[in-house]
Amino acid sequence: MNDVQEATSPATSLSGPATCVSKVELRVSCKALLDRDTLNKSDPCVILMVQTNGQWTELDRTEVIKSNLHPVFAKVFSLDYYFEEVQKLRFEVYDIHGTHSIGTRDDDFLGGVECTLGQIVAQKKMVKPLLLKYGKYAGKSTITVHAEEISGNNGYVELSFCAKKLDDKDLFSKSDPFLEIYRINDDETEQLVHRTEVIKNNLNPVWEPFKVSLISLCSCDEERKLKCLVWDYDSRGKHDFIGEFYATFREMQKISSGNKVTWDCVNPKYKQKKRNYKNSGVVILSDLKLHRVYSFLDYIMGGCQIHFTVAIDFTASNGDPRNSCSLHYINPYQPNEYLKALIAVGEICQDYDRIVNLLCFSKGYLVPTGIVSLSSYEIELQSAPCI
Repeated sequence: MNDVQEATSPATSLSGPATCVSKVELRVSCKALLDRDTLNKSDPCVILMVQTNGQWTELDRTEVIKSNLHPVFAKVFSLDYYFEEVQKLRFEVYDIHGTHSIGTRDDDFLGGVECTLGQIVAQKKMVKPLLLKYGKYAGKSTITVHAEEISGNNGYVELSFCAKKLDDKDLFSKSDPFLEIYRINDDETEQLVHRTEVIKNNLNPVWEPFKVSLISLCSCDEERKLKCLVWDYDSRGKHDFIGEFYATFREMQKISSGNKVTWDCVNPKYKQKKRNYKNSGVVILSDLKLHRVYSFLDYIMGGCQIHFTVAIDFTASNGDPRNSCSLHYINPYQPNEYLKALIAVGEICQDYDRIVNLLCFSKGYLVPTGIVSLSSYEIELQSAPCI
């Protein structure tokens, strides 16, 4: 499964600022990968490449899943999607040897595919065959990429899970448990949300806290079912099933100070065959922290006002503002460049505030100050002392 080796992402944005931009999450899985190992199966990892100025560079990579030809990766790629741009991506699958090293030999390469982010977003679920060098098909290998838009105001949740008295699946040691959480979609398909790390030789594991966006966890639907599976890790990829339970985000939120939410971890086969069977352990949600991420529009619609105050230093080097040669000259017929700049910014801010204050400071001169009426471009002038 995952001797998970985290990757450092050099960037999460594909290009500069743009008008139409959305945050998109990509989830990757593969099927029928080539088996490059002699004794075991391949240990796949997917590398996401992005083309910038004609050059391919690595953007991010998944964890390594040990001995698995049909991997479902827990790693989520987060990208900025620009509607008006062609964003070229390349997914490369490698059989990893050693500590997260990408081999240079051809037999480490399990296949790749090129596409655009627009193609993935348009299809929502893109399935393509993997290709080796020179356009040769990598057997029946395929890669599936799911795309999901992340709204700016959904926020994220931090969850902490542990378990008690799990079934022992090993003969000479204790189970090595890990937890998987799947979101059940409207079409009854299951989408992997998170896979924890493996806790070695422990029937009472305490998994590391993890963060996940609400839209990834439950599509912002508190009643959406989540399927949770507990496994005993096997280095050969043949993990032993310990048990399962179903939950909702609403159930999780019942956690309060001093209280924990628990579920029976049930193996359906044991429940059917054993009369006195109760569970294969208990899974506990020990902590939940909800972090709301508010957008700029949330603040504005919530009543936030923007106070626009400008301070200008009228330096002596610019001359007397009453002199027509001065950069600060107040022309009775039209605004000067400084005032034009204030009007341009102030016209935007005035919708969110009632008063725009103009503070003028001078070195050696008496200068006018007052309140700018942006709608008529009039200025009420007052005499200010020297500063």
